[in-house]
Amino acid sequence: MIPALVTLLVFQLFGEVVTRGLGLPLPGPVLGMVALVLTMLAFPKLAAAVRPTAQGLLAHLSLLFVPAGVGVVAHLGVLRQEGAALMLALIVSTVAAIAVGALTFTAVARLAEGRKNG
Repeated sequence: MIPALVTLLVFQLFGEVVTRGLGLPLPGPVLGMVALVLTMLAFPKLAAAVRPTAQGLLAHLSLLFVPAGVGVVAHLGVLRQEGAALMLALIVSTVAAIAVGALTFTAVARLAEGRKNG
C-alpha cells in the first residue's frame, strides 16, 4: 500500500513541478494523472500494483470532503455576510457556463454539418 501511495504522490509531484516550472495553464495533478495513465499503459504491472490502493481511495472519496465541510462550518459568519453575493455568483456562473457550452456545441455542430455537406 505504501509503495502505491508513493507512486501516486510522485506522479502528482511530477505534474506540479512540470506545470509550475513551464508555467502551463493546467493543474499539476491533471498532468501527473495523464503521465500516470501513460506509464500504466506502458507498464501494466504498475497498474496492477496501484489498483488496490486506488480502489480503496475511491471507495472512501467522500471522506475527502470532510475538511471542506469543516471549513464551511468554521466560516459561517463570513457565509452569512457574503451568502447572497456567493449565491448570486454561483447562479450567474452556472447559467453562463451552460449557455457557453450550448452555444459552443451549436457552433461546432454547424461546422461539422457544413463540412459534411461541403
